[in-house]
Amino acid sequence: MHLPHSTLKQEFVKKWIMGLQRCKFSNKNMNIFERKKAIKLSADTAMASARKGLTCWSRALISNPDRPVPTTTRRVSSACKKIVKRSRRIRRTAKCGAARKGQITRSIAQCLVRKRTQILKSLIPGGEFMNEVCLIEETLDYITSLRVQVDVMRSLASASVRASEPHN
Repeated sequence: MHLPHSTLKQEFVKKWIMGLQRCKFSNKNMNIFERKKAIKLSADTAMASARKGLTCWSRALISNPDRPVPTTTRRVSSACKKIVKRSRRIRRTAKCGAARKGQITRSIAQCLVRKRTQILKSLIPGGEFMNEVCLIEETLDYITSLRVQVDVMRSLASASVRASEPHN
């Protein structure tokens, strides 16, 4: 299921260049946000096709490329805060007893896992249709693929900066 990092990078670059060539960036009427969206869409599609449909997330991206991929953790942060507040409330209202404390702790842990699993399912393309084991495997693969995207984009950005610097 996993390609070597360098092979995945090469495949991604090849597919991304082809995707960027298909986009018409020469359009003078394109504003910065439209260009950003087109670049991100072509990068996501290139990464998904570089995985050759071997993963659920890549098939989900290919079948629905316009799916908004979350770019902020604001929702995640607010969900975590709600969970912490709820756990504090439960602790305050609970009557002390060793068995009762164990049940409450287990209940809080199960609630945290359930909430975080739902959040993770919303972050991974196609995640809402995965069981927990598959979700973890797909998440690891998706993170690796995003890392490849970031590495390639950083390399391009630094090469662009070097090319624009005056030569001595």
